[in-house]
Amino acid sequence: MTNRGTTRRGVFGALAGAAAATTLPAEAHAAEQEFRATLATRPGRRPNILFIFADDLGWADLSSYGSPDIRTPNLDRLARAGVRFTQAYSAGAVCSPTRMALYTGRYPGRLPGGLPEPIAAPSPVNGLPPEHPTLGSLLRQAGYTTAMFGKWHNGFLPWFGPLKSGWDEFFGNYSGAVDYYSKITGLGVDLYEGETQVSSDEYYTDTIADRAEEYLRRKHDRPWLLNLNFTSPHWPWEAPGDRAVSAEITARVKAGDASALFHTDGGSLETYRKMVENLDTRIGQVLTVLRQTGQEENTLVIFSSDNGGERFSYQWPLSGNKASLNEGGIRVPNIVRWPARIRGGQVSHEPLITHDWTATLLEIGGAEPHPDYPLDGASLAGYLLRGSDAPERDLFWRTRAARALRRGKWKYLQAGGADLLFDLDADPREQANLAAKHPELVAELRTAWERIAAPQVQY
Repeated sequence: MTNRGTTRRGVFGALAGAAAATTLPAEAHAAEQEFRATLATRPGRRPNILFIFADDLGWADLSSYGSPDIRTPNLDRLARAGVRFTQAYSAGAVCSPTRMALYTGRYPGRLPGGLPEPIAAPSPVNGLPPEHPTLGSLLRQAGYTTAMFGKWHNGFLPWFGPLKSGWDEFFGNYSGAVDYYSKITGLGVDLYEGETQVSSDEYYTDTIADRAEEYLRRKHDRPWLLNLNFTSPHWPWEAPGDRAVSAEITARVKAGDASALFHTDGGSLETYRKMVENLDTRIGQVLTVLRQTGQEENTLVIFSSDNGGERFSYQWPLSGNKASLNEGGIRVPNIVRWPARIRGGQVSHEPLITHDWTATLLEIGGAEPHPDYPLDGASLAGYLLRGSDAPERDLFWRTRAARALRRGKWKYLQAGGADLLFDLDADPREQANLAAKHPELVAELRTAWERIAAPQVQY
């Protein structure tokens, strides 16, 4: 359902959402209502903005999304106090392209740095150019203070970094993954205060949450944007207390083992469970501080994953995982809470993609996009706050190996050189290829994909 009644997309969304929640106990979402905006009687203050990224968290890795083993009470409470989206997508199938999309509001391939899958080494080309307007720079121009803690992964020093792209403050790592205790990578220790290397031997998820707590407890005289980018539950597979595992991986990295951080010889379902549950605990710590400091009511909190899950993730009923353009590689958990403006206990089945949040936050924060860098995202502000229908448009993805486009219930996927077509309404698992039955539709969607792709940087 949309806010102005039933539409083709609204019917599809409700059915697909129900199909994708078949593993949930019957009572799990009994109290959830279909989303409807609560119309404001008078203009409110601009909100603080807390955008929380998990790293490689699968679509069903939260108990509120159907995980049978992982317990996430804090994120579940966040969902009950806000809106849980069942049809949310990441802009990329791996880490850095999705982050590029959030920071720029554009498809990752609009910039050379959005094409590597992911950015893996220092380069003057592969990164977010400092001259490009960003979520941080545009909101800062509109009067926000801006900070980022955790994973940047949009290019390396000396060419790129949050402080060069609109964030007033940064503490975290520039690369895609670090050891949770030593912060080691193949390039050395990757932990920075701004652009100065620092050290810490505490568990990284805890350190990031502690830094966020310190920031939130400060006196703020202006609205703020905080990008809180956890690396959990990305490999290496280290839960709190796994210092022996960390020591082994760190020694291997220092000895020149380029594959050590991938940790293909480690991990388990139990370790993964502990990592996700610790992430939930630390997010709960941050949310508690918002309440204790009186900032909860007018803080817009958005939680998402940067792409689909990896080896130990739970994705049912979706197929595929991180790096693929099947649903399991790009559909992600997504929760929004803003007590001052959005009623809790709601669920939305409307499709959205990472950079829709960029457009949404700029509009809500009173910031104008730069005319020379048009946004690809569609603002959800009208849908969330004014009772408008959700925006209708094609959703687009590209990787070196595949391409995908979603229009309504239809998903066009090209993988392995073959054109595939799925009806996500009936088949969210993408098992029944309908391309031969609908060749005209396949051609139409392929042309639409090529039209969006054309202005982008080519490989």
